[in-house]
Amino acid sequence: MEFLALALPLPLILIFVFLALSFFAYKRKSGSGTKLPRGSLGWPFMGETLEFLYGKPEKFVGDRIKKYSPDIFKTKILGEQTAVICGPAGNKFLFANEQKLVTAWRPHSMQKLFRSYKAATPAPTREAETKILRSPGFLKPEALMRYLGQMDLITQQHLQTYWAGKEEVKVYPLAKTFTLTLASRFFLGLDDPDRVAKFVSKFDDMTMGQHSIPLNFPGTAFCRASKAARAIRGELELIIREKKAAMSTGAQMQDILSHMIMVTDPTGRFMPEAEIADKIMGLLVAGYSAVATAITFLMKYVGQRSDIYEKILSEQSEIIASKKSGEVLEWDDMQKMKYSWNVACEGMRLTAPLQGTFREAITDFTYAGFTIPKGWKIYWTVSTTNKNSEYFPDPEKFDPSRYEGNGPVPFTYVPFGGGPRLCPGKEYARLAILTFLHNVVKKFKWEMVLPNEKIIGDMMPTPEQGLPIRLQLH
Repeated sequence: MEFLALALPLPLILIFVFLALSFFAYKRKSGSGTKLPRGSLGWPFMGETLEFLYGKPEKFVGDRIKKYSPDIFKTKILGEQTAVICGPAGNKFLFANEQKLVTAWRPHSMQKLFRSYKAATPAPTREAETKILRSPGFLKPEALMRYLGQMDLITQQHLQTYWAGKEEVKVYPLAKTFTLTLASRFFLGLDDPDRVAKFVSKFDDMTMGQHSIPLNFPGTAFCRASKAARAIRGELELIIREKKAAMSTGAQMQDILSHMIMVTDPTGRFMPEAEIADKIMGLLVAGYSAVATAITFLMKYVGQRSDIYEKILSEQSEIIASKKSGEVLEWDDMQKMKYSWNVACEGMRLTAPLQGTFREAITDFTYAGFTIPKGWKIYWTVSTTNKNSEYFPDPEKFDPSRYEGNGPVPFTYVPFGGGPRLCPGKEYARLAILTFLHNVVKKFKWEMVLPNEKIIGDMMPTPEQGLPIRLQLH
């Protein structure tokens, strides 16, 4: 030991001693008197973050459910002591206790990318952000009815521009261009597809950096996301100024950006441009990435099952036959797409567009016999039920009939969350997915070029080669 001490430089000895002391202090702290859930907090500082991010969150959670408990376990991820609450009972508990025991929390990387997202932001302010979407009813059915015709026309134009005349296309990049075009039209009132398309890669970088280790070094996911955020924010601030100039002439605007420009808080204060840009950037990321992923894997599963394709085509053909040439989709048409939506739901069960989200305990509370201390984070994930054979027999089988009748057991299938934090864009996503499916089935049949294509990504599943398909025009 004396030889080892002499052989090592003094700074290395000091670092070793510091890490050893930190480790034992950390273990002592984690083993304090409170009855915490079973689990491991991993290494000091990093916890189990690397396993969570790079070992697939779904596998990370599944392995620990088997090892510790099907109800709850503890870990430390993304710099925070975290309880992972599992299963339908856990889903119900969290949805019922929003703003009572828990509140929304964004990882540190997201807080840095979206400057208006702060860990210490009080709950009323977070609720006010949501009211920006809910209060004017932009995402309510009556508002979406007015937008549905435009959504149909945008979809037709997209397919004509990027799909028509092609023997083979890559679905994933085109789905992202499509959903970002839709989101830009709906949220920004922007009618310039070329202006939107050039930002797809930057939104990709943003999405990848939202759940990353926030180290701003060249080559890291967070560094790329930070650069992308600056570029997107700059473009959005330019669009805001253009929108304000148009509004000053008396032009009537019916989009979320216009509402954000006009809305005031209880003191009469208008929202600063930088804050508007930040919030719109968050809406665009949410409105494009998850929907594009859902569309991509819907195309994958339907392309693998000709029997399901034929049933969708039959349902959509009845709608097509009921319309005159040039007529766009209407609200009643969407309600007739029951089987098509069941297929989309099964796609989102097998490959969830988003694995999960975080909450923060706003007070000490007890769940399943264990205490969750105030300030701890709670990770909520769909993966604890989506492929559980107790709720979905033969879980790897693609079976749209699961959603017929009463459908799945309550709180087992919750791709859009639930309770007060039910995704406000749920109906928007449903319309976007069904409008795309209606139009693509009307024009094409397709087959997979790479049936066994590898799926990569951590929080957001991604086909490694972009999901190439071979098109056959009707």
